[in-house]
Amino acid sequence: MSIIQNKKAFHDYFIEERYEAGLVLEGWEVKAIRAGRANLKESYVIIRQEELYLLGCHISPLPTASSHVQPDPVRTRKLLLKAEEIRKLIGKVERAGYALIPIDLHYQRGRIKIEIGLAKGKKQHDKRASEKDREWQREKQRLVRDSVKRT
Repeated sequence: MSIIQNKKAFHDYFIEERYEAGLVLEGWEVKAIRAGRANLKESYVIIRQEELYLLGCHISPLPTASSHVQPDPVRTRKLLLKAEEIRKLIGKVERAGYALIPIDLHYQRGRIKIEIGLAKGKKQHDKRASEKDREWQREKQRLVRDSVKRT
């Protein structure tokens, strides 16, 4: 079940491979995500010392958060993947010029997981072509609906 999706990722990048990773979260972050107070729009994944970290993900603390905890909404969060997958991703990101982009936050068996994509940036003309194709698909659906109503 999806919590939050990063729609901008599909507009700006070609997603070639997808990976599911766990997140190291604090208690107040889990409560805030369950309340739908997370934003992936400006976030990205970096590699430091053969580990993956999520940067720029904004999780707004709930107003009822404990007073002894100092919540940092945009702190760096560690991602949990198998070592073999991490090595594979490091090779592709460093050699082939790919980027790691968070695609969506979702639940799996009660745990909060993040789906990251191995992505290559789109050029401006690619974005225009994608937009044109999406508009054409919408127009086709509208024409089909109109023709069904007439019959």
